Amino acid sequence: MILKGSQRTGAANLSAHLMNERDNDHVELLELRGFVADDLHGALCEAHAVSKATQCKQFMFSLSMNPPKEHIASEQDFIDAADRAEAKLGLTGQPRAIVIHEKEGRRHAHVVWSRIDGAELKAINLPYFKRKLTDLSRDLYLDHGWQLPEGLRGFGGKNPLNFTLDEWQQAKRMDIDPREIKQVFHEAWERSDTVTALGNALGERGYYLAKGDRRGFVALDVHGQVYAFSKWAGVRAKDIKARIGSPDHLPSVTELRADLRPRVTSQLKGFIADVKNKHARDAAPLLQEKAAMVASHRTERKHLKAQQDIRWQKESQSRSDRLRKGVKGLLDKFTGRAKSIRSANEVDAYKGIIRDSSQRHDLVKAQMGDRQGLQKRFDHLRSKQKQDRKLLARDVAQYLRKSKQTNKAHERDQNRSHEPPPFRGRNRGLEFTP
Repeated sequence: MILKGSQRTGAANLSAHLMNERDNDHVELLELRGFVADDLHGALCEAHAVSKATQCKQFMFSLSMNPPKEHIASEQDFIDAADRAEAKLGLTGQPRAIVIHEKEGRRHAHVVWSRIDGAELKAINLPYFKRKLTDLSRDLYLDHGWQLPEGLRGFGGKNPLNFTLDEWQQAKRMDIDPREIKQVFHEAWERSDTVTALGNALGERGYYLAKGDRRGFVALDVHGQVYAFSKWAGVRAKDIKARIGSPDHLPSVTELRADLRPRVTSQLKGFIADVKNKHARDAAPLLQEKAAMVASHRTERKHLKAQQDIRWQKESQSRSDRLRKGVKGLLDKFTGRAKSIRSANEVDAYKGIIRDSSQRHDLVKAQMGDRQGLQKRFDHLRSKQKQDRKLLARDVAQYLRKSKQTNKAHERDQNRSHEPPPFRGRNRGLEFTP
């Protein structure tokens, strides 16, 4: 599993994010340990309250656990990974919560620990936690026999298509997959060795170079949205400067926006809106099918849970009935029979827990198969829409270039029209301007 962690604050926001069913097909609170509260919001607020007795601001440690796309991890897989992570980080025994998310045919989990040691009333230090989690990620891949991704292979370089939360949210606001934007910037950088070449490569895809206020080279799309080039291309600023120099001769963001705004005409906006509307219409049947599938799957899971709860109550009552009451119960205590019955009950109860977990996993596995089949159709549609956007970006770039050339020609014509004509005298060589 790929493990990514961070120290953080914001108990209410984190609990709302983790229990958000709007952006996930299924959300399951798998475990709450060490808290008085029996819900995630109350548990994290409880951790916040305890942290008030300390100077610690980032009182939680949040960890995401992402198995490979083709693997459907079980509840026990996530619990085992959480146990190994907390042992590696020095959080053993700390209050924790585990939440499982399912989305787009994939299953992953989040773990949140309280960093506050309740006995000492101080925060547990987590030195080098990123390096430790990377090592554990590699161990988990090898232990499960999964193919190691590039980023975990020894000294393999970072995948240039990795992106941060800020980049993801910025791209989501523009309705474009952030991986697509990163790919555009990375490919433009790979094929360019001058500022002009880089500007032309980006211009083919509808992005325009400018000089940023603090970030050096930036790019704007036709909407005026700003992208820090080094961050989106995955290149260090000093490497950019070494190859193509300084951005000082480029227009500023304000100047470029002023130049782009009049050129993005209502007709051009109409082209973009038409493509967006077409994509929305094409996706609507799949979204309806997804909504129906998610609702059906949730109903099946609720039904299984209800049946398991009823069976658990009956089995608990049966185990309780094995212990005799009254005088016979006292005799059983003296003879040791009661102790052996309790031991047998514990074994039966554990077997019941394993059986119920196995049934839930079988149901999840079957449902994930259906969901992954639907996701392939989503991926096919997104690939087609990506090609549509690529063609649209090319057309937009051509339109803007033509518009700019037309505007320049128009300005030259206007300037000439305001110049007074030269006065020519009678003599052939006499010519002056008043």
